[in-house]
Amino acid sequence: MAVNIRKAVIAFLVPLPSILFYLSFLGQFRDHPSITAAGDGNSLSPLWIWCYQHPLLLANALFFLNVNLIFWIIGLLQSSHWMIDLYWTVIPLLLVHFFATHPLAECNLLRSRLVIFLTLIWSIRLTHNYFRRENWQWGAREDWRFTDMQRQYGKNWWWVSFFAVYLSQQVFLMGICMPLYVVHSKNKLFDIWDVVASLICLAGIIIAYYADTQLHTFVSRNNELKRLGQPMVLILDKGLWQYSRHPNYFGEQLWWWGLFIFAWNLDFGWSFIGALINSMCLAYVTVLVERRMLELEYRADAYRQYQKTTSVWIPWFKTTYSGGKDKKI
Repeated sequence: MAVNIRKAVIAFLVPLPSILFYLSFLGQFRDHPSITAAGDGNSLSPLWIWCYQHPLLLANALFFLNVNLIFWIIGLLQSSHWMIDLYWTVIPLLLVHFFATHPLAECNLLRSRLVIFLTLIWSIRLTHNYFRRENWQWGAREDWRFTDMQRQYGKNWWWVSFFAVYLSQQVFLMGICMPLYVVHSKNKLFDIWDVVASLICLAGIIIAYYADTQLHTFVSRNNELKRLGQPMVLILDKGLWQYSRHPNYFGEQLWWWGLFIFAWNLDFGWSFIGALINSMCLAYVTVLVERRMLELEYRADAYRQYQKTTSVWIPWFKTTYSGGKDKKI
């Protein structure tokens, strides 16, 4: 309990440097409302003027200093880089509020409020799933991919982790969150495409929630069966998992592509790069996850059959299942 409380306190305190700095910047701007993008406001320091003129660079600078450096140092001290996994669910929410409140923000108020609301729901869903998966513990374990990389790089992991765990996450997260910046950089009338984007985002959240809930129920049931010494169910192929081997990944992709439609409708079509990279990363993760499943000898045959009959991502009707649907060990 003491360890859990200590980690919770660390998690709450660690983003404070960025939050306090940004609030201080907003306070300076409120005290000098005459400042413009040209740099007027003679009583302001060059630092505050730069923060005013470069919102996207400021967001990246805060990410680098607070997440990359501070999270990395704390991760080294704890011998676990668990915090980036937890904050993956929070950083987009922090970013959308940053972009919405920056003095240079320009947006349609309805679109802005809608995107903020959707991001909040997405964050709550993912954060809830994180704690449910970790039995409501803070930092009980780090991402298994980081653990595998630590074994791979050995004594060099202390410095490799800065690039592999943190700097790469900055490039990735700032890329996929670019639509959140775009929404708050252009004022255009709310139209049907905003409705389409909202429905796609909402569908992604709902699909991911139900898929993760079904997976959690499956894992919990198997853990209980194992504890009782009874045969475990080999494959989850009920509910959404009957139509897709990774419906949770499909839902997550819908969310990010829905955000892209918001940006595309504002004439920032190039922001598709973030959603595309996310899909490519999930494709790679899918390969790793399925490889791990096949390495488990007791369920390898059943999973191979599951692969042959069930779509990878996009839900589709199952082909003929040739046995083993309720196969147990």
